[in-house]
Amino acid sequence: MWPLYAAGFTTAFGAHGIAANLGAFSDDAVTSLMVLGGLLALYDGAEVLLKPVFGTLADRIGAKPVLLGGLIGFAVASALFAFAGSPGWLWAARLGQGASASAFSPAASAMVARLNPTGAQGRAFGSYGFFKSIGYTLGPLLGGVIVWAGGLQWLFLVMAACGAVVAIWAAITVPAVPPLPRARQTVVDLARRLADRTFLAPTAALAGATAALSVGVGFLPVSGAAAGLGTIATGAAVSVLAATAAFVQPQVGRARDAGRLSTRTGLLVGLALSAAGLGAAMLPGLVGVLLAAALIGVGTGMITPLGFAALAASTPKERMGQTMGSAELGRELGDAGGPLLVAGVATVTTLAFGYAALAVLLAVAPVLVLLTRFGARRAPDDVR
Repeated sequence: MWPLYAAGFTTAFGAHGIAANLGAFSDDAVTSLMVLGGLLALYDGAEVLLKPVFGTLADRIGAKPVLLGGLIGFAVASALFAFAGSPGWLWAARLGQGASASAFSPAASAMVARLNPTGAQGRAFGSYGFFKSIGYTLGPLLGGVIVWAGGLQWLFLVMAACGAVVAIWAAITVPAVPPLPRARQTVVDLARRLADRTFLAPTAALAGATAALSVGVGFLPVSGAAAGLGTIATGAAVSVLAATAAFVQPQVGRARDAGRLSTRTGLLVGLALSAAGLGAAMLPGLVGVLLAAALIGVGTGMITPLGFAALAASTPKERMGQTMGSAELGRELGDAGGPLLVAGVATVTTLAFGYAALAVLLAVAPVLVLLTRFGARRAPDDVR
């Protein structure tokens, strides 16, 4: 399992480590905000388009070849800019990194599911999410140190080394997971399976959690700056969010496997906490920022392992890669949609109303469940 955890760390570290340092330390390559936006969108766009494709390929030929191919591709793409250094190669490197991460990320998730029995998948996905969150946390910090010391090319060189080392480690250590016989599946069959509640509910929760996380990372520093806080304080708040999400995930996974926490309850509580965190972000000053970071971190930390474990438990093993790739697509849509919603509402009103809009959206499911349960308890009294 450790090479799979390392693969999760690599994709998270590479995505945030490079994205956080493109604009500040690459004036020769990033000449405008439009160029910066294009470079950022190139990576995410490749993931949105290709993750379901590579997930399906993992079911067809086996997850390990897709995992190794993606890691090797990530190393090669990173080395392109590390050794070439010209702005044109930066675009090619980012596109290659995004396409390669689209391969090894769903393949790693599928292997986590295949290599662990149903009763241990909560803990396994909790650990996998822990290392991804550590990558998200350390990426901007360590990436900044590397770029400060040697330039952007050195960061790409480190990414190339990470991809190569993890690929060799996985090739030696991770057992092969052969593809299983699959019944013929039509487009209608696929649509029916992806429209089923057992897929839609966890995926929607994962998308909501990712939206809250993305908004927290992107907009809490803006709220902190507006309240007169310095970069150290706002950076600490973002670190609190990521670190909290990282450390909550293994605990929630163990509670799920031990039967102390049901998936449905955990997902609803996670959504409610994330919504409460966005509500706390409307409070002024450092207290609001830190409270928002902690609540969003706990909420997203609860949802992530439970959502993936639920998907793994309800999916035929021969379709695991396809499901994980499609679920990752849902997360990517949440990653993009959350900030767009908050920014759109904030443009015509204020940032506080932007937070409120996403908070209301996340709170819909928990509120509906509470109202339904309240109505069910009152029903016998009404009958009498």
